[in-house]
Amino acid sequence: MAFASNDLTSLHRRLWLQSSACGFGWLALAGLTGQQAAAAPTAHPLAPRPPHVPARAKRVIFLFMQGGPSHVDTFDHKPLLDEQNGKMVAFDDARVLANTGKRGSTHRVMKPLWKFQQYGETQRWASDLFTETARHMDDLCLVHSLHTEGVAHGPATLFLHCGSTSFIRPSMGSWITYGLGTENENLPGFVSISPSAGNGGPRNYGSAFLPAAYQGTALGKAGASASEATIRNLTNPRWDASTQRRQLDLLRTINAEQLARHSDDAELAAAADSYELAWRMQTNAPDVLDISKESAATQALYGIGEKATDNFGRQCLMARRLSEAGVRYIQVTYGDSTANPAWDQHSDLPKHADHAKAVDRPIAGLLADLKQRGLLNDTIVWWGGEFGRTPYAQKNGTGRDHNPGGFTMWLAGGGFRPGLSYGRTDDFGFAAVENKVHMHDLHATILHQLGLEHERLTFRYAGRDFRLTDVHGHVIHDLV
Repeated sequence: MAFASNDLTSLHRRLWLQSSACGFGWLALAGLTGQQAAAAPTAHPLAPRPPHVPARAKRVIFLFMQGGPSHVDTFDHKPLLDEQNGKMVAFDDARVLANTGKRGSTHRVMKPLWKFQQYGETQRWASDLFTETARHMDDLCLVHSLHTEGVAHGPATLFLHCGSTSFIRPSMGSWITYGLGTENENLPGFVSISPSAGNGGPRNYGSAFLPAAYQGTALGKAGASASEATIRNLTNPRWDASTQRRQLDLLRTINAEQLARHSDDAELAAAADSYELAWRMQTNAPDVLDISKESAATQALYGIGEKATDNFGRQCLMARRLSEAGVRYIQVTYGDSTANPAWDQHSDLPKHADHAKAVDRPIAGLLADLKQRGLLNDTIVWWGGEFGRTPYAQKNGTGRDHNPGGFTMWLAGGGFRPGLSYGRTDDFGFAAVENKVHMHDLHATILHQLGLEHERLTFRYAGRDFRLTDVHGHVIHDLV
């Protein structure tokens, strides 16, 4: 059969696209030219994949309170602190143990600075810091017996996100997108809104040794205005769509030839894939990220337009829009700067009030909005910091130190049991003592709700299989 020169060029290009990058270039070309995606030999890395077991949830919104809010001043009511306020009591302080190995150092008990009251039909306790969130108390699953690894912010933050205090490991969002793919191939599967540059920085939304396609896409940064939290250089005002399309076609040809020569280069393949995703995002992401399309009533629900709540309200509303559009894992970080994690009040605990004022109404708005849209049923909202804080004053001062031994997190939606209070710390709120939940256990349980068995979600690297929970973790079935 004879071919014209143009036909040969076209055939050559299609063969390269079919045989390189696991066929992703061919898949993208087929989709963009109106052909059936089934013509591709294999799907792209973020193609939806079936779960291991029936799933109750499709996606996660993690509200990360950077720095560690005090559980005994928020959701873990301890009347004994009022009774013992000012007394010197011996505690096995985590930081003293880590530095000196000394047990039983004495500290001045410090009562909560805010009053607690009961909310909802379940009559569970919350302090005056979170009165708006507490109105949704009957929807929350409170876990009072968390404990984790790492006394300092860096190790504990890495452990929260990656399941390791020091080794470079994939973040939770990367594991989830690796296991399930994305619901929307026109958007990233994993987005981190306003992440911090410190305490692990990009490692907290990185893919480590997983293929680079599963790393998180950062929107903005901690401490900056949420109005700037967008995907930079997403559009090109200098060139029209047809010109950009020709540019993409040229890049495809070049990438295909490079990938044919370096078929084992995962980073090169991911870079080629990113061009395809970027092309599709140009006509999808700007609309999703534009919160001005929301009604005035919806924006007010999140506190947008009011000085104290505008910034975090924008982040939370953006998270709702991304989850509604099919993004699998969205992290929303409330943080200040690298040097000063927001909730880290060692000497000025009243500062907690400023942070709570900034996040309480937006969080309540997010819960209400998800619920009224029917999204809370299959969306997990997860709230918490890297650890809690001590029930005593640090150095007998006006703040609280880090406490990884016992603290509270809450979850809502996604099949977690509403109205449940699980586990308990001791009467001071110092250490988890009943139905203890390690961070590995919480990771395993969230994965379970998404249909992923944590012991099966593995990736072989450097001669052994790795997983988010390493060789630990148990699903806490009582939570679901």
